[in-house]
Amino acid sequence: MRLTDPPAKTRLASAVAGILDGLGLPLEDPAGTLRFTGDDPVVPSSFRIGTAAAVALAASATMAAALHRLRGGPPQTVEVDLAHAVTECRSERYLRVDGGPAPELWDPLAGIYACGDGGFVRLHTNFPHHRDGILRLLSCAPDREAVAAAMLAWPAAGFEAAATAAGLPVAAMRSFPEWDATEQGRATARQPLIGLRRAGAAGHRRLPIGSRPLSGIRVVEMTRIIAGPVCGRALAGHGAEVLRLIGPSVPTITALDMDTGHGKRSAWIDLADPTGCDRLHELLATADVFVQSYRPGSLDRHGFGPDETLARHPHLVYASLSAYGPEGPWATRRGFDSLVQTATGFNHAEARAFGAQEPRALPAQILDHASGHLLALGVMAALARRMAEGGAWRVDVSLARVGHWLRSLGPVPDGVTAADHAAEAAPGFLEEVSSGYSRLSRVRPAARLSKTPIRFSLPSSPYGADEAAWQRAGG
Repeated sequence: MRLTDPPAKTRLASAVAGILDGLGLPLEDPAGTLRFTGDDPVVPSSFRIGTAAAVALAASATMAAALHRLRGGPPQTVEVDLAHAVTECRSERYLRVDGGPAPELWDPLAGIYACGDGGFVRLHTNFPHHRDGILRLLSCAPDREAVAAAMLAWPAAGFEAAATAAGLPVAAMRSFPEWDATEQGRATARQPLIGLRRAGAAGHRRLPIGSRPLSGIRVVEMTRIIAGPVCGRALAGHGAEVLRLIGPSVPTITALDMDTGHGKRSAWIDLADPTGCDRLHELLATADVFVQSYRPGSLDRHGFGPDETLARHPHLVYASLSAYGPEGPWATRRGFDSLVQTATGFNHAEARAFGAQEPRALPAQILDHASGHLLALGVMAALARRMAEGGAWRVDVSLARVGHWLRSLGPVPDGVTAADHAAEAAPGFLEEVSSGYSRLSRVRPAARLSKTPIRFSLPSSPYGADEAAWQRAGG
């Protein structure tokens, strides 16, 4: 791999510094401790996918190193290769099970459809209840041809509005100017990339020195799909004890559970049952962090919204991942990376760059993966702030705001003609591991810390493999 040339190294280090500068911590300039190899384009795209991947991973790893330093650990350097970073940010593509393919990620009906007014809508049908709801709205048979024919009877915005009113995850394609002109587009632009604020006045909680940046830190994770679980995986990789919880009736995607479950213990918890709520409160009483990726307001009905949770557990870092952010008319709207790409202009812009008329997706679920690493960064920054100032802390990251940041990185000259170097290099970034599922081939962590390398002390395991309890005794 080639070393990044000085202008590119400066640009990448400056992007990391720009993220860290807004966190209110006395951190060292990362330029002297960061090393990058490679440069964009890493994959065929008009956007700086390699830069976004490498900067998000490097910023998170740099924060981990800084937190370890604040806890009494030694200084260290961080190295990230752009092709490796993109591979990690497409880790679900490279997952293999017993040498064969992983379970299918996408439902056959998911994807982009043309509408009768010349617009396009993306459907997300990966969960059965979403799929069935869309079929009821369309009154059509469950096959792609029937859905395509039914969609032609709708205008794009009209179907998006009807589906959203029914609580279904869809997105009409917009251009960047169209998105920016919406009330939600303006609200998203006003949000910080990583929302970090003190939310309570509890006393200081010192973190004793440990062998790893997050040694002794307990994390309750209630997330699904990619972004939230990537956050938990990143925290586990730095030594946190991560307990991921989900209700027994909540659907997930098995391949993604396999890919993002490394380093975690996995258990059932039913918040529809009062005993499940009691158990979660017991866990949070001795936890340091609560990471959740449900729509804003979804956990409130069980008493686990941020205000209620922090009032009862005023020592916590409460970290939230959402599609469109905590403010604006779309705050409670369902969304996933593919839908946010469509709604906020990326599919339109990428299509135009490639000279295509039909929407074109980015070559990675980069909004998901970058958001996960940035949320982990925010969690670690909040832990550092808690050490210095005490109190409870809120962390908020949204896919849409991360998309706004990706746009700000600028275009890639000749990016659309690039070869997919990440795919070519991917075999060199994989490792074979045993797991609670089977033998898995997974992507190794791309960020290399010189003193506390990222590693996973536990294998990925199915939900229910563990009890909803901490592994270690004590508070």
